[in-house]
Amino acid sequence: MLLEIDRVLLATPDAADAAAKWRARVGAEEVGRDRVGWLGARRTTLRAGTSDLELVEPDGEGLLADELRRRGRAHLFAAGATADDPAAMAARAARAGAACHAEGASQVITIEIEGAPIRFVVSPPADRAKAGRLDFLYEATVLAADQAGAVERISRTFGLDSAHFTEITSETFGYTGVLTLFRPGQLHRFEVITPTDMQKTMGRYYARERASFYMAFAESGRMLEIERGARADGAGITVDRPPERADAITADQLWLHPPAMGGMMLGVSRPTMAWLWSGAPERVEKLPAGAKAQRP
Repeated sequence: MLLEIDRVLLATPDAADAAAKWRARVGAEEVGRDRVGWLGARRTTLRAGTSDLELVEPDGEGLLADELRRRGRAHLFAAGATADDPAAMAARAARAGAACHAEGASQVITIEIEGAPIRFVVSPPADRAKAGRLDFLYEATVLAADQAGAVERISRTFGLDSAHFTEITSETFGYTGVLTLFRPGQLHRFEVITPTDMQKTMGRYYARERASFYMAFAESGRMLEIERGARADGAGITVDRPPERADAITADQLWLHPPAMGGMMLGVSRPTMAWLWSGAPERVEKLPAGAKAQRP
């Protein structure tokens, strides 16, 4: 069983620049540097909340250099989740047709969606000291035209129970989606989304990149700090705050644009807010009077 989203991997030609942006935007802290042989890359690991961001930069020819050439830009390369027995999870994934290999205590699992490699890293649970202004990552988003096919492939690979899934739709951003919640009562999941308006940001992204990871989402109780810092620095940000809510009260969610985060979009929601669209709206904590919550 998958337990939690615990990391994302960002492919970048300039890890130092990406790290500086994550430090500035969310207070991420460096916790390690090493080399990843299967990627042909140097890795800088940052802690953001209790989750990790792995910045992988080519140090010669190899898979990562090939992917950066193919995509032509920095991008969200892979998503990571925990499992009590990563080797058993990899064995299950292999039976479902995934390509798997061990990387230390972790397992790298690659599945094909619409002809594109979608990569996951499954690791044992770990206790991590919290750092910065995020609390934790809880979602990694896969963009695909064949939503049902992508959900089925991911579910079969990881043995996910569709009884825990929930559907999501946004007219504002032009998509439909499925949240493949790993466990009841927990937010952690892969989101599979399909653009419904090809003129909006997501539709344009899919037209350019096709099936791929699109973004990640985190929870934070310090969203006002993140918002104010981004605005002060002129960093790209979109904020979802109901018009009747004072600016001194936290937004429901915000999105830090890819250039502000070294090449990937990061969404951030206030604590419990994501339950509004994750199957348990009664779990959303109330804000002060006049601070009405809205669905995305």
